[in-house]
Formats: sequence, C-alpha cells, structure tokens
Amino acid sequence: MPLNPKWQVAGEKEFLFRSWDDEFVVYNGATGDTHLLGLVAAQVMLKLQQTPTDVASLAEWLAPLLQTEPDDELVFVIEQILTDFDSLGIIEHTRL
Repeated sequence: MPLNPKWQVAGEKEFLFRSWDDEFVVYNGATGDTHLLGLVAAQVMLKLQQTPTDVASLAEWLAPLLQTEPDDELVFVIEQILTDFDSLGIIEHTRL
C-alpha cells in the first residue's frame, strides 16, 4: 500500500444527503443504513464522492472551510473519520 493512500467512496454505492445546520444524515442506498455525520465528516464524505483523495489533501482542502490550519490535529481528526467510514464499508483505498 502506498505511504499516503488515497480513499474513495466504496464501489458504486448510492448516498443521499440531508442537512440541518451542522448535522448531516446520509442514507446508504446499497445497505439501507442511515448515518448521522457532523460537519467535518460530511465534508470529507462529499469530497470523496467527487474524487479519490489522500489525508494530506483532505486537510489542505478542509482547513480554510474550518478556518484553521492543516495541522496534525486536523489530520488526526480526518484519519479517525476515514477509519470510521472504512469500518462501515463506506469508503475504500483506491486501486491506483
């Protein structure tokens, strides 16, 4: 596996988003599961739906939206989100 792997939404899964303030509900059409996401997790999910992305790129992209720096703390938060998404089968490593 590459040192800085890219992640993508798993397979051809269909996700439907609804939002209220800083909370998002995501429905996984493939499994029928519904997930409640906070703002950061939702932004990570939306970005991964657009293009496969690595942790460092996610941090660079998210930092301005969150009015913060792409520091170790933000990277840690993103890594935890990716771990959670991976355990739910929502995302996977790219095959590139």
